[in-house]
Amino acid sequence: KKDFVLSKQLLKSGTSIGANVVEAQEAISKKEFKNKMSIALKEAVESRYWIKLLKNSEYLTQKQAKSLLDDLEEIIKILSKIVKNAN
Repeated sequence: KKDFVLSKQLLKSGTSIGANVVEAQEAISKKEFKNKMSIALKEAVESRYWIKLLKNSEYLTQKQAKSLLDDLEEIIKILSKIVKNAN
């Protein structure tokens, strides 16, 4: 049951990243673009948290978690740069 709750949270935050990026691409102002990208970044950081919890609860193997976290770190770097440059 605990694993289901954690994985459900990861699903929500993980899919929110892409949804907010798509919304940002259709933004009607620079402010809205930055806001949506900032939300995507926050969701990516939250996803990192959930992956670490899933790893610590042994729902994910070290190898699985590392792969996901490595990919997520790249996404966080990209989104951070976008948000920074949107100023």
